[in-house]
Amino acid sequence: MPRVKGGPSWLENEVAACSRCNSERGHTAPVPWLEECERRGWQPDELRLTRVLTALDDAIAERGGQRRARPHVEAQLRRLRRRGSPPAEQAARSRPA
Repeated sequence: MPRVKGGPSWLENEVAACSRCNSERGHTAPVPWLEECERRGWQPDELRLTRVLTALDDAIAERGGQRRARPHVEAQLRRLRRRGSPPAEQAARSRPA
């Protein structure tokens, strides 16, 4: 989650990316960037994105705070589920209660 949109400076919010992807993505939210990558013919790792966003959501729930970031993370996870992709559904099912 971009820090400018309230994303925390936590390890769970850090994702390694090549310099091209990192600079082109800028402040774009994760799911719109995933969709842009697909439009460009790239093969983004949707399951990894789902796992990272789920881990960030869990960290926010555990540590508290982050009132700006939490709605953005939840919205991105909902958007992944709406895409109807098996990775998003699989990660949601495997998420501990």
